[in-house]
Amino acid sequence: MEPWLIITLIVAGVVVVAAIFIYNNLVNKKVETENSWSQIDVQLKRRHDLIPNLVETVKGYATHERETLEKVIQARNAAVNAHGVAEQAQAENALTGTLKTLFAVTEAYPDLKANENFKGLQEELTATENRISFARQHYNDVVGQYNATLMRFPANILGNMFGFRQVEFFQLDPAEAAAVRQAPQVKF
Repeated sequence: MEPWLIITLIVAGVVVVAAIFIYNNLVNKKVETENSWSQIDVQLKRRHDLIPNLVETVKGYATHERETLEKVIQARNAAVNAHGVAEQAQAENALTGTLKTLFAVTEAYPDLKANENFKGLQEELTATENRISFARQHYNDVVGQYNATLMRFPANILGNMFGFRQVEFFQLDPAEAAAVRQAPQVKF
């Protein structure tokens, strides 16, 4: 065999092996991203399942807070029916806002705050919110790694050839993000 033919075959082999490695890496990162999103989904489902019980418990004590309770249920239903990362994030941010309103309303009902069922549901919801927060953070970390890999050369070429697309981050509502970024005011 000719030396130039051997060198050409070696170079072609290296290119093929590199392409296979890059493709498999993109597949792994895509699957990890999808798995991470499903972990958020699991926690959101848990949250959505807890909310009707919480609303029913509050209803027994705060009968004239009907509008607040209806808003919570509407926000929950919108979150359950949301599709896609952006729509899901928007619906979940709205649901978080209505839950904050609900908990603010419950402050006016000492008997409700002392109710064991309400306290248990509130604790479960708080724990679920923490899990959602961690799942969102993990999802965004994984999405960042996947998107960065997809933008790097030569993965960007192979990614485009095989239809890999960047994935959206799960982001806070712009108004909520601005409030979170502000330093808290401490007054004595």
